[in-house]
Amino acid sequence: MIRNFILYVLRFLRELWQTLSRPARYISLGVITTVSFLMGIIFWGGFNTALEFTNTEAFCISCHEMRDNVYQELQGTVHWSNHSGVRATCPDCHVPHNWTNKIARKMQASKEVWAMIFGTIDTREKFEARRIDLASNEWARFSANKSLECKNCHSYDSMKWEDMSPLAQKQMKGAAARDQSCIDCHKGIAHHLPVTDGRTHQLLSVVSISIPEVGKNYFVVLQKPLYMDATTKEEAGELNIATEITVTEKSEGRVKFRLAGWRKRIGAGRIINEDFGINIKEAELTKAAAKSDDVVKVLEEKEDDLTGLTWQKVTVDLWTDASELTDSATGLWDFAATTYRESCSQCHSQPDVAHFDANTWPGMFNGMIAFVNMDDDTQNLVLKYLQFHSSTYAEPHGSDAEKKPGEPIGAEQTKADESTIAGEIADSSSDSVW
Repeated sequence: MIRNFILYVLRFLRELWQTLSRPARYISLGVITTVSFLMGIIFWGGFNTALEFTNTEAFCISCHEMRDNVYQELQGTVHWSNHSGVRATCPDCHVPHNWTNKIARKMQASKEVWAMIFGTIDTREKFEARRIDLASNEWARFSANKSLECKNCHSYDSMKWEDMSPLAQKQMKGAAARDQSCIDCHKGIAHHLPVTDGRTHQLLSVVSISIPEVGKNYFVVLQKPLYMDATTKEEAGELNIATEITVTEKSEGRVKFRLAGWRKRIGAGRIINEDFGINIKEAELTKAAAKSDDVVKVLEEKEDDLTGLTWQKVTVDLWTDASELTDSATGLWDFAATTYRESCSQCHSQPDVAHFDANTWPGMFNGMIAFVNMDDDTQNLVLKYLQFHSSTYAEPHGSDAEKKPGEPIGAEQTKADESTIAGEIADSSSDSVW
């Protein structure tokens, strides 16, 4: 049995050798095989050389679209210059290192060649217009592979937690436990974030815009410029989003309003805040407007025991555009709550809205805002939402149980005064016309 098997193997090898060494009409099969093998090596070497050439920074910036835009931005970041002298080049971050994913990425990049040929982003203006799309595509890719390119250099297992701040330790340890994608928290680490209108267009679509009437109260939907009169183009400051005003007069697309609030008696007193001792910005006036007795009327002064600062209770009478006003703040707060929930939960668990007081939230929010992309209106709205729903305005207990939820202790008289002011304005303006 074994002898027959050995004879079979020998016979097979002999026939194979005869086949390979037998002269063909022109060349033998063995020569063809050898030449094919050598050609395969040459082809693979050439292919791999070309592939690696496309993975160089020089190749990436050979197109002016990259050289004049994102490459310039990279040079101002820690990935370009740092204390360790390690530099991340374009392919380090944008091309997968393992072969299979690398080939898939190269095939995907063929669309970019097409865009270059047809000048899709061949000017700065075109590039900026498409930046959000380009960035979103990369963010989606990084999220899908859990920032594999980042983790070729950075490893959760190699991080020295003791060298981090307590807050960074908490966030990074949580991310490590989830093997979280780096891009969730570090968008904009190497290139500028897209400049977009953020969620403002969505805000306008969910808030009911009102046509203002004299004597009624309205909330500002978007930040608005202030004017000294109904016709001037010179601005007198800015009205913050979600600020409540009382309309006192109307004229040619503008409204005159009265704003009741508090300001600190330091400098020109340009910042008008919501309430005594609480830094919720309602408006910011120019120096000239803040010092004008016709604009700002001081009703009383009170010293803040906590800071020793003197605060002035004031009313402000100015003009603004009649657009983007709403008679209810509900839509604004609902929008802000959704934005806070969706935008501020990717890096870490959100603090409860009532976890901090109104004066603590600005510092906390400023530390968070660097990791998200919000336009100025959305930032101010979310911050104001957090402040108005903070522990300062939480539902009271004990002796204050009869106070309305959402009003700070000591706010009753302020709100009563504002109602009185609104009533006086309504009475004095009953004969006003558009």
